[in-house]
Amino acid sequence: MTALATTDTPLEDVLDAELAERITTAFGHRTVGALLHTLPRRYRQHGQRYDKRELVDGERVTIIGTVATAATRNYTTKQGQPREMLTLTVKDEDTTFKVVYFAGRKIKYMLPVGTVAMFDGTVSRFRQSLDLKHPEFLVLRSVSGPGGQLKGSGNLAALARLSAEIDAEGGPSLFDRPLLPIYSAKESVTSWDLLGAVVTAIRALVPVVDPLDDTVRAAAGLMGLDEALRKAHLPGCVEDADRAGYRLRFDEAIALQLLLGARRRFVARDPAPASPVRGDGVRAAMEARLPFELTAGQEAVLEEISADLTVDEPMNRLLQGEVGSGKTVVGLLAMLQVVDAGRQCVMLAPTEVLATQHHRSLTAMLGDLGEWGRLGAADQATRVVLLTGSMSTAERRAALLDIVTGEAGIVVGTHALIQDSVDFFDLGLVVVDEQHRFGVRQRDRLRAKGRDGMVPHLLVMTATPIPRTIAMTVFGDLEVSELDELPGGRRPISTSVVPARDKPRWVERTWERVREEVGAGHRAYVVCARIDADTTDAPDGATKGGGDDDKGSDRPPLVAAVELHEYLSSGPLAGLRIGLMHGRLPPEEKDATMSAFASGGLDVLVSTTVIEVGVDVPEATVMVVMDAERFGVSQLHQLRGRVGRGGLPGLCLLVTNSREGGKAMERLKAVAGTTDGFLLAQLDLVQRREGDVLGDAQSGALASLRLLSVVDDGEVIEIARRHAEEILDADPGLDHHPALAERVRRLSGSDESDYLFKY
Repeated sequence: MTALATTDTPLEDVLDAELAERITTAFGHRTVGALLHTLPRRYRQHGQRYDKRELVDGERVTIIGTVATAATRNYTTKQGQPREMLTLTVKDEDTTFKVVYFAGRKIKYMLPVGTVAMFDGTVSRFRQSLDLKHPEFLVLRSVSGPGGQLKGSGNLAALARLSAEIDAEGGPSLFDRPLLPIYSAKESVTSWDLLGAVVTAIRALVPVVDPLDDTVRAAAGLMGLDEALRKAHLPGCVEDADRAGYRLRFDEAIALQLLLGARRRFVARDPAPASPVRGDGVRAAMEARLPFELTAGQEAVLEEISADLTVDEPMNRLLQGEVGSGKTVVGLLAMLQVVDAGRQCVMLAPTEVLATQHHRSLTAMLGDLGEWGRLGAADQATRVVLLTGSMSTAERRAALLDIVTGEAGIVVGTHALIQDSVDFFDLGLVVVDEQHRFGVRQRDRLRAKGRDGMVPHLLVMTATPIPRTIAMTVFGDLEVSELDELPGGRRPISTSVVPARDKPRWVERTWERVREEVGAGHRAYVVCARIDADTTDAPDGATKGGGDDDKGSDRPPLVAAVELHEYLSSGPLAGLRIGLMHGRLPPEEKDATMSAFASGGLDVLVSTTVIEVGVDVPEATVMVVMDAERFGVSQLHQLRGRVGRGGLPGLCLLVTNSREGGKAMERLKAVAGTTDGFLLAQLDLVQRREGDVLGDAQSGALASLRLLSVVDDGEVIEIARRHAEEILDADPGLDHHPALAERVRRLSGSDESDYLFKY
């Protein structure tokens, strides 16, 4: 019997050292607890039937069946060695498999006709035949009766010896259980390696202390943790497996919600600079000058934000809305409310292109209201200053001086604003544009620049719609406001898929449409997934791969921006003024190109996704996306939102080499079929899963989650959030919940948990 262990016991103290090392290398598991939180991929039930139509080449299967026929054939290898090939037909319920061993001389005596055995291997299909070549096997019942448990091969034989030990101790046999766990194999670790390791760990595990109170478990209908860890792997029935898995996912959900709840409470402890609305300030003057009426949605959201800014408790609000829904003007009016209170505001953008665009648009919207201190400024005015990493020393010095002295009421910039060298006179509001590009720690570093212990208010904005489950996890420390309607004058965007592989004439028609739009006085974007022929990966935010149907040697190479610019300039768009922009260009060249396109100096802009968000050229009416299958659903929705912004109809053409009927083509058709960004965001989440959708900047605590899925576990997350709030209300420092505090510490990192829970 293995020595006793807890969930913190290192694997090498419980398992064979070589197996423990293989599991750690393949999965990163170093402790018993980490191993037991790796749940089976599925369970093989006795009598479970296989659906032939669902079995695909290369899938690993486990069958339990009876040997119906056995045949041998002698042959000679290329090296001239004689061999005996054994071919079995094995019936698993109503499904028949052909099992082949090319060196079957000894195996034929272990698997005679009538033997009941378990086979584990990779299935291949040939016509109507399902083949398993050289599968591992274990004899469950020999022709002469039971007792053949040790007759087997590979890991199954080793597992059988473990089962024999359990039998000798009076426990139930692993192979007589109604549900047999099947784990995801990885690298040098098979499903049976994991099962053996898990069973060994469970046998050694002492009763686990439950971090949840009896009241919480009863209210949430939860199985005890010790029982869950055991029944998740060795359940007596399907209900046991389901309840155990639910409990373990709930544990991750409540730890995450405790972390987010602690962040909300931590920020709320320090005072914020109250900024009430003034009737005679810059905001009132700006509202009077607006050339349009705010939508009902903008009015409602602005009222929520204004109320938050009025009190001395820090605002933590996420503003999400459709592309072109008017978030920028809402953000500007919120900033002017803070400026009227004598404080400064920051707008943080993820790229220099977007920061420059914001600076330009805010300055244009304000007019003389943004010229404070200059000749011709309005009586009530402020100053807008830009700070980016590529500015000259003199420009940077002047900007920093305006910021530290308070001359600048609104500061627009990139990550350069987060640097220690940037000091503010009195920072009252931080506005973060495209929040999904920044992590929690980045925005917190900027908020730490408040004055006299004040915590600036925080407004984060995104045009990438966020499903509710994402909002409750990644942005769970923020209140959420939504803009789900477009301002007056915005016209719907028509989107069409251009199948370049099957209909090359449609590609020709694409360039003809661009010419027609330019001829009507409009402008066009052409977006590529890579910069040039030397680019081996998708730059500037494009995804690294399309759907499963896009793989293969017959797939054309990706269209590169540099080469396409040359081709269009001398070919189908010859005579038009065509610009080129991508992430490798110097900042001043990117700014000059974007300015020329915005002012009408260019007709067509060939670009990578550096124009994905925030860029506003009202005269742009056409968006052509090359290799569209290489972009995510939400990213395509963002890109097409760059057109149709000036009251003119917008057209988006998604050019793809994807095959008809494939997953990538279906995804593109879904984008073409709706302009509802929230619906598309949910589709994107389901298809690409949360890791791809969120990106590295938002990984944080989510990277530590093994079982919880924000795609599938929305109900679990909601219930866990409610209980987490109740726990924090009664015990803010988790002093009476040490086991929960430890879980949060592991999830967040000790440094963060140390300051979050110091009350």
